[in-house]
Amino acid sequence: MYPSNIKQRIQNQELLLSSQMFTREWHTAAAIFATGPDWVWIDQEHSPFGTESIGPICVMARQAGVAGVIRVPWNSPGDIKKAYDSGAVGVMVPQVDNPNEAKNAIRYSKYPPVGERGISPWFAPALGVPMEDVIEKANDETILILQMESLEAYESLDETLELVDFEVLLVGPQDLSASLGVPGQKSHPKVEKIMRDVAEKMAKKGKNKSLATTFKTYEESKRWIQEGYRMMDLGSVLVMGTDRVKEIYAEFREEFPNKI
Repeated sequence: MYPSNIKQRIQNQELLLSSQMFTREWHTAAAIFATGPDWVWIDQEHSPFGTESIGPICVMARQAGVAGVIRVPWNSPGDIKKAYDSGAVGVMVPQVDNPNEAKNAIRYSKYPPVGERGISPWFAPALGVPMEDVIEKANDETILILQMESLEAYESLDETLELVDFEVLLVGPQDLSASLGVPGQKSHPKVEKIMRDVAEKMAKKGKNKSLATTFKTYEESKRWIQEGYRMMDLGSVLVMGTDRVKEIYAEFREEFPNKI
């Protein structure tokens, strides 16, 4: 996965599907990558894991042809720089509430002259790639995902979409619902109205950007893909797998009830 082609796929408005990385164990990561995601959401915002084990996961993702995306804890230069230098193809920044915060995320994410990110791509030797190649191509091949999770962010969205140097806007329905006074109600009419309106704005102003979100069920995900969301996180392989195992247990117990 070097160089990465996900930025071109975003510009082509392709459907890009993701699963979440719920661990830092390499064999579990390999199993997730083998399912064929286009990108994988590696969470550092709410995850209890540190950063030490992320690098090998990101390198494995690149080798598997998967774009590793690290969601950093906050919009800070240190966290963003470490994520890219560990090998992330993309960095996701939570709770970007206004255009100034979006501009800061861009500054922290891009090499000069676009931004101010320091240069030290540690992952390059693990892939057998000269660091000079990474440095030369990074701004053209890495992606920045900004999360819109509040009413404030929505109200200033037109101005944020005027910014050139970010590639993906991700609407976070969970935190958005809390901001709208209906916490946890991701299908509330208030949330859905904004999500539809964001899709319309992106269609007019964000033609080289991708619109992303996250839902756990097939039907919910399918619905929002039809509304124009092109990068869809389908939740955790662990949850999907355990849900299916529960169904299998129930099927067997119904077919083979205990004999009295």
